[in-house]
Amino acid sequence: MENLEIKEELKDNCVLLVIAGNLNSYTYGEFESKIYASIKKAHVVLDLSQVTNMSSSGLGVLMSAHDEGADIGNQIFILNPSEIVRLAIDSTGFSDMFKVIHSIDELKK
Repeated sequence: MENLEIKEELKDNCVLLVIAGNLNSYTYGEFESKIYASIKKAHVVLDLSQVTNMSSSGLGVLMSAHDEGADIGNQIFILNPSEIVRLAIDSTGFSDMFKVIHSIDELKK
């Protein structure tokens, strides 16, 4: 069984989505729904520190949501990505597309 847990928290200047578990072809639908709804409202911070697997399906959603946000002036920030996530993003050659942050306070600067 594939598991994905998504917690949403509204902050002053963004939506924080804490993602835990497997982000793959079985679970990307829920991730896609959350991130698309969130990017339409505000900047999105994705805490991916607890992601244990990220397939091309998850990466595709991430990249599409990035483009969607750019079209309306909202950005996606990656908060403390797990090693799995960093390797997956680096493998695409688009790692410069995503701003990695280590604290949500970095958005206030």
